[in-house]
Amino acid sequence: MIDLDISVESVAVEAYAIAPLLVFKLKVTNTVPTVPVQSLMLNCQIRIEPARRQYGPRQRDRLKDLFGEPERWGQTLQGFLWTHASVATAPFAEECSIDLPAPCSYDFNIAATKYFHGLEEGEAPLLLLFSGSVFYRDPEGQLQVAQLPWSKEAAFRLPVETWRSMMDHYYPNCAWLCLRRDVAEQLYRYKRQGGLPTFEQALEKLLADSSKDALT
Repeated sequence: MIDLDISVESVAVEAYAIAPLLVFKLKVTNTVPTVPVQSLMLNCQIRIEPARRQYGPRQRDRLKDLFGEPERWGQTLQGFLWTHASVATAPFAEECSIDLPAPCSYDFNIAATKYFHGLEEGEAPLLLLFSGSVFYRDPEGQLQVAQLPWSKEAAFRLPVETWRSMMDHYYPNCAWLCLRRDVAEQLYRYKRQGGLPTFEQALEKLLADSSKDALT
């Protein structure tokens, strides 16, 4: 029976994609090299495991929106899904290296974006869960298919700087903020009535007015 081991060797930013994209370099090892792999259709669920690292005071404050008050983190600091990815391989006998493209979002309504934005340094602990189909030929030359067992997984620590450099590349000096349509319309009306040329200036004026009100 064919059996594969999968590990993560590195990660890099894809500089020429339509949207933010990280590329994980995977090493796939065939533990039964006498049975060559014709093709591997690999699916991957990438999860964030926040309990596998430490957080300083500033990071605890930045992550309150996601996990609540630090006193509750014993219950709230649970792993969660980040993204899905998939890739297919060419034939190989013993091992091969493949690039797994993982789409990323800068939407601050998404938990993963809040998490990465809340980290100022260090690494984000990830867990990659693999599934998929392995095509191979039996000793008689007949094409066979086997499913990867759900136990196939790999831990990886993603440098925070890699994520930040990706977002700086795709959205230089910008951040995405998704608003309900009625709220966006109110902001647009405020912008028009104030004769403000950009939404940034409208928000800056609202924040400044709010600060003045808080001091009075």
